[in-house]
Amino acid sequence: MTKTFSDPDGSTHQVLKDVSCEIEKGEVISIIGPSGTGKSTFLRTLNMMDPPTSGEIILDGENILAKGYPLNKLRQKVGMVFQSFNLFEHLNVLDNVTKVPLLLRDITKQEAEEEALTLLRKVGMAEKANAMPADLSGGQKQRVAIARCLAMHPEVILFDEPTSALDPTMVGEVLSVIRQLAKEGMTMLIVTHEMKFAQDVSTRIFFMYGGYIHEDGTPHQIFEEPVHSATKAFVQRIHKLVFELEGDDADRLSMLSDMSKFCIKYNIAEKRDVIEQISTEMLTNVLYDYRPMTVRLTYGELKEITAIDFMVKDLTTSPFQAEGFDPKVLEPIKALAKEIVEEPTKLGFRIKVIL
Repeated sequence: MTKTFSDPDGSTHQVLKDVSCEIEKGEVISIIGPSGTGKSTFLRTLNMMDPPTSGEIILDGENILAKGYPLNKLRQKVGMVFQSFNLFEHLNVLDNVTKVPLLLRDITKQEAEEEALTLLRKVGMAEKANAMPADLSGGQKQRVAIARCLAMHPEVILFDEPTSALDPTMVGEVLSVIRQLAKEGMTMLIVTHEMKFAQDVSTRIFFMYGGYIHEDGTPHQIFEEPVHSATKAFVQRIHKLVFELEGDDADRLSMLSDMSKFCIKYNIAEKRDVIEQISTEMLTNVLYDYRPMTVRLTYGELKEITAIDFMVKDLTTSPFQAEGFDPKVLEPIKALAKEIVEEPTKLGFRIKVIL
């Protein structure tokens, strides 16, 4: 299957290049890869929102690209949940869930509403049945969108970055619903940037790169033993926040504020207090006399490892070995950390505190 778009200047841009795969009933496939590699376009072609330029899509033995194939039939079999929710803003939650089933399924309004309430309970939104979308949080809107999709009894659900538009504190509530659907055997394709989630919930992973499915394998293969270097570089992403402290007048309050924002952004908000305590203890009581210094907060998505590095420039030995150093000042940090590592670097000496 290919997909080519025409640009305003008359040129063309091929987004999907001979993409080919087979998906079995009950599989949960996470689609990962850098931005701009065709992940969302792939989903949209499967649901005929952006019909492919060439190729075939076989669903239940039928080519949905064949002339005359009814799109309403496809819409009932393949549901889609968007990153921007796409709820009907003029309808309350209950009506959002019942509207399409009443149009396309042969059921009464009472049957539709009873089923809708069952589905809303399933996603934890029954108490909001009469609320309007404008009164809901992002996470609540997305759970309603999932209930609306389920109301069509789809065989397959396509999730297009279902958490990307959410506040990081709301991501978990949506992912928990998707995890439950996976346990129930729903066939799903999920475009996601949540690497740990993809590793945990998927039966297969598609790594897309340059318009192709560059690598297709089990979560273990993709995350632990990737074949291609591009896959390895992507899945081992480590997020970092770096501060250069030149002297005693460094703005530590600003640094701690940025660290807090970092934790929220990468969904590790529960570690904010510990990170603040360790940073304060290290800079105030342990390494107060050492400047200039580089402080680096890192979070590795795959292994879910958070660490704070304190690198003292031009230092050749550990500050902990310095004459007069009192080991007792480390006790509060040891109580909070999993491990403290002392190691030389090319620029100086580093103390790494692993949470």
